[in-house]
Amino acid sequence: MNLQPDNEDEPEVNLTPLIDVVFLLLIFFMVSTTFEHQSRIQIELPEATAAASKPDDESLEILIDAQGRYFIGDRQVVNTTLKTLKGAIREAAGKRENIPVTIRADANTPHQAVIRALDATAQLGLIHISLATSKIEEE
Repeated sequence: MNLQPDNEDEPEVNLTPLIDVVFLLLIFFMVSTTFEHQSRIQIELPEATAAASKPDDESLEILIDAQGRYFIGDRQVVNTTLKTLKGAIREAAGKRENIPVTIRADANTPHQAVIRALDATAQLGLIHISLATSKIEEE
C-alpha cells in the first residue's frame, strides 16, 4: 500500500523575468540611439570651406526653399511678406528672447528671401543668427 501521492508535476518556466530583461534592453537601445537631424524639406545648402558647428537643440530654424517659401519647424509660413514672417518667428520663439536662429536657405534661393528673413529676425531683436552651409568636399 502506497500512501504517498503521485507528484509528477512538470516544472514551470516563469517568463516574467525574461520579458522584463527584453523590455529593459529595448528601452536601453531606444535611449542610446542617436538620431540624425533631417528635415522633410529638401534644400541644397550653399557650400563653404569653414567647419560646421553643431546646431543647438534650443535654436529656431528658418528654412527657405528654392522658390523663396519660408518654413519654421515643419510648418510653412502662409506667405512671404515681412509682417507674416515676423509673426511666425515670434510665435515659434515664444517667450525665449535670446534664442539662437539658424537660417537654412537653398543655394538657389532668391537673395531677397534671405535678406527678408535676416530683417525679420533683427526687427524682433534676435541677434544670435547663423547661416547654414554645407562643407566643400576637397579632392
